[in-house]
Amino acid sequence: MVGAFHGHAHNQKCQLDWHPLYICGAGQTEGEGCEHVFSASNELVQGICHASWFHQQQAIEEHFSFWNQDKYEVLNALKAVHTLTAELSVLKTMLQLTNDDFAHFLFKERKYLISLKQPPLQDQLCICYVEVLGELEERQSEWTCAHEAVNQALTSVPTGDMVALSQAIIWARVQVDTVYAML
Repeated sequence: MVGAFHGHAHNQKCQLDWHPLYICGAGQTEGEGCEHVFSASNELVQGICHASWFHQQQAIEEHFSFWNQDKYEVLNALKAVHTLTAELSVLKTMLQLTNDDFAHFLFKERKYLISLKQPPLQDQLCICYVEVLGELEERQSEWTCAHEAVNQALTSVPTGDMVALSQAIIWARVQVDTVYAML
Protein backbone atom coordinates (compact mmCIF):
# COMPACT_ATOMS: atom_id res chain seq x y z
CA MET A 1 0.00 0.00 0.00
CA VAL A 2 1.20 3.49 -0.83
CA GLY A 3 0.13 6.29 1.51
CA ALA A 4 -2.67 8.45 0.14
CA PHE A 5 -0.44 11.53 0.18
CA HIS A 6 2.21 9.78 -1.90
CA GLY A 7 -0.29 7.85 -4.03
CA HIS A 8 -1.07 10.70 -6.40
CA ALA A 9 2.58 10.97 -7.40
CA HIS A 10 2.17 7.57 -9.07
CA ASN A 11 0.41 6.85 -12.33
CA GLN A 12 -3.28 6.06 -12.37
CA LYS A 13 -2.86 2.30 -12.81
CA CYS A 14 -0.49 2.19 -9.84
CA GLN A 15 -3.10 4.04 -7.79
CA LEU A 16 -5.74 1.44 -8.68
CA ASP A 17 -3.42 -1.29 -7.40
CA TRP A 18 -1.91 0.36 -4.30
CA HIS A 19 -3.88 3.42 -3.16
CA PRO A 20 -5.70 2.81 0.18
CA LEU A 21 -8.98 3.94 -1.39
CA TYR A 22 -8.99 0.80 -3.54
CA ILE A 23 -7.58 -1.74 -1.07
CA CYS A 24 -10.19 -3.88 0.67
CA GLY A 25 -9.91 -3.56 4.43
CA ALA A 26 -7.93 -0.32 4.41
CA GLY A 27 -10.99 1.54 5.68
CA GLN A 28 -10.64 5.28 6.07
CA THR A 29 -6.88 5.25 6.67
CA GLU A 30 -4.65 7.29 4.45
CA GLY A 31 -1.65 5.09 5.24
CA GLU A 32 0.36 7.83 6.93
CA GLY A 33 -0.43 6.92 10.56
CA CYS A 34 3.18 6.42 11.63
CA GLU A 35 4.15 9.79 10.19
CA HIS A 36 1.41 11.46 12.26
CA VAL A 37 2.60 9.76 15.45
CA PHE A 38 6.26 10.60 14.91
CA SER A 39 5.54 14.15 13.85
CA ALA A 40 3.56 14.81 17.03
CA SER A 41 6.05 13.05 19.29
CA ASN A 42 8.97 15.01 17.81
CA GLU A 43 7.50 18.14 19.39
CA LEU A 44 8.24 16.66 22.82
CA VAL A 45 11.96 17.18 22.39
CA GLN A 46 11.84 20.93 22.93
CA GLY A 47 10.23 20.58 26.33
CA ILE A 48 12.14 17.60 27.70
CA CYS A 49 15.64 17.84 26.24
CA HIS A 50 17.05 19.22 29.54
CA ALA A 51 14.81 17.16 31.85
CA SER A 52 16.00 14.20 33.87
CA TRP A 53 15.66 10.70 32.46
CA PHE A 54 12.66 10.03 34.72
CA HIS A 55 10.84 13.19 33.62
CA GLN A 56 11.61 12.46 29.96
CA GLN A 57 10.04 9.01 30.29
CA GLN A 58 7.10 10.48 32.17
CA ALA A 59 6.45 13.10 29.46
CA ILE A 60 6.67 10.50 26.70
CA GLU A 61 4.26 8.17 28.53
CA GLU A 62 1.83 11.04 29.12
CA HIS A 63 2.06 12.15 25.49
CA PHE A 64 1.13 8.71 24.16
CA SER A 65 -1.62 8.26 26.75
CA PHE A 66 -3.25 11.47 25.52
CA TRP A 67 -2.62 10.39 21.92
CA ASN A 68 -4.51 7.16 22.54
CA GLN A 69 -7.40 9.00 24.24
CA ASP A 70 -7.70 11.33 21.28
CA LYS A 71 -7.79 8.39 18.87
CA TYR A 72 -10.56 6.66 20.85
CA GLU A 73 -12.56 9.90 20.75
CA VAL A 74 -12.22 9.88 16.97
CA LEU A 75 -13.63 6.35 16.88
CA ASN A 76 -16.87 7.71 18.33
CA ALA A 77 -17.03 10.11 15.40
CA LEU A 78 -17.07 7.14 13.06
CA LYS A 79 -20.77 6.78 13.74
CA ALA A 80 -21.13 9.11 10.78
CA VAL A 81 -20.02 6.19 8.63
CA HIS A 82 -23.36 4.52 9.30
CA THR A 83 -25.14 7.63 8.02
CA LEU A 84 -23.01 7.64 4.89
CA THR A 85 -23.66 3.94 4.42
CA ALA A 86 -27.40 4.61 4.45
CA GLU A 87 -27.00 7.40 1.89
CA LEU A 88 -24.90 5.12 -0.29
CA SER A 89 -27.62 2.48 -0.16
CA VAL A 90 -30.17 5.01 -1.39
CA LEU A 91 -27.89 6.06 -4.26
CA LYS A 92 -27.18 2.45 -5.20
CA THR A 93 -30.92 1.77 -5.36
CA MET A 94 -31.58 4.89 -7.46
CA LEU A 95 -28.78 4.00 -9.90
CA GLN A 96 -29.50 0.27 -9.78
CA LEU A 97 -25.95 -0.60 -8.69
CA THR A 98 -24.61 -3.44 -6.56
CA ASN A 99 -21.34 -3.79 -4.68
CA ASP A 100 -20.11 -6.05 -7.48
CA ASP A 101 -20.59 -3.17 -9.93
CA PHE A 102 -17.97 -1.08 -8.13
CA ALA A 103 -15.44 -3.90 -8.32
CA HIS A 104 -16.31 -4.32 -12.00
CA PHE A 105 -15.79 -0.58 -12.65
CA LEU A 106 -12.31 -0.79 -11.12
CA PHE A 107 -11.55 -3.91 -13.16
CA LYS A 108 -12.61 -2.16 -16.39
CA GLU A 109 -10.55 0.94 -15.58
CA ARG A 110 -7.49 -1.16 -14.77
CA LYS A 111 -7.94 -3.13 -18.02
CA TYR A 112 -8.27 0.09 -20.02
CA LEU A 113 -5.13 1.60 -18.47
CA ILE A 114 -3.13 -1.56 -19.14
CA SER A 115 -4.27 -1.50 -22.78
CA LEU A 116 -2.89 1.98 -23.34
CA LYS A 117 0.41 1.67 -25.18
CA GLN A 118 0.65 5.40 -25.75
CA PRO A 119 -1.14 8.42 -24.35
CA PRO A 120 -4.48 9.22 -26.03
CA LEU A 121 -4.20 10.98 -29.40
CA GLN A 122 -5.45 14.29 -27.95
CA ASP A 123 -2.68 14.19 -25.30
CA GLN A 124 -0.08 13.30 -27.94
CA LEU A 125 -1.17 16.27 -30.05
CA CYS A 126 -1.00 18.62 -27.06
CA ILE A 127 2.51 17.39 -26.18
CA CYS A 128 3.66 17.79 -29.79
CA TYR A 129 2.15 21.29 -29.97
CA VAL A 130 3.98 22.43 -26.83
CA GLU A 131 7.26 20.98 -28.14
CA VAL A 132 6.84 22.76 -31.48
CA LEU A 133 6.08 26.04 -29.70
CA GLY A 134 9.32 25.65 -27.74
CA GLU A 135 11.28 25.02 -30.94
CA LEU A 136 9.63 28.01 -32.62
CA GLU A 137 10.63 30.25 -29.73
CA GLU A 138 14.24 29.02 -29.95
CA ARG A 139 14.38 29.59 -33.71
CA GLN A 140 12.87 33.08 -33.41
CA SER A 141 15.47 33.95 -30.79
CA GLU A 142 18.29 32.60 -33.01
CA TRP A 143 16.92 34.52 -36.01
CA THR A 144 16.74 37.74 -34.00
CA CYS A 145 20.33 37.28 -32.79
CA ALA A 146 21.58 36.57 -36.33
CA HIS A 147 19.66 39.56 -37.71
CA GLU A 148 21.17 41.87 -35.10
CA ALA A 149 24.66 40.44 -35.66
CA VAL A 150 24.38 40.98 -39.44
CA ASN A 151 23.19 44.55 -39.01
CA GLN A 152 26.00 45.24 -36.55
CA ALA A 153 28.61 43.69 -38.86
CA LEU A 154 27.43 45.61 -41.91
CA THR A 155 27.14 48.96 -40.15
CA SER A 156 30.52 48.68 -38.46
CA VAL A 157 32.52 48.41 -41.71
CA PRO A 158 34.59 51.55 -42.31
CA THR A 159 33.45 53.53 -45.34
CA GLY A 160 35.39 52.69 -48.49
CA ASP A 161 37.01 49.47 -47.15
CA MET A 162 35.80 47.07 -49.83
CA VAL A 163 37.71 44.05 -48.48
CA ALA A 164 36.17 44.47 -45.02
CA LEU A 165 32.75 45.04 -46.59
CA SER A 166 33.11 41.89 -48.70
CA GLN A 167 34.14 39.82 -45.66
CA ALA A 168 31.26 41.26 -43.61
CA ILE A 169 28.77 40.37 -46.36
CA ILE A 170 30.13 36.82 -46.62
CA TRP A 171 30.02 36.44 -42.81
CA ALA A 172 26.48 37.87 -42.70
CA ARG A 173 25.32 35.50 -45.43
CA VAL A 174 26.76 32.50 -43.56
CA GLN A 175 24.98 33.60 -40.37
CA VAL A 176 21.65 34.11 -42.11
CA ASP A 177 21.92 30.85 -44.09
CA THR A 178 22.81 28.88 -40.99
CA VAL A 179 19.89 30.18 -38.96
CA TYR A 180 17.51 29.98 -41.94
CA ALA A 181 18.42 26.31 -42.46
CA MET A 182 17.31 25.57 -38.88
CA LEU A 183 13.88 27.09 -39.48
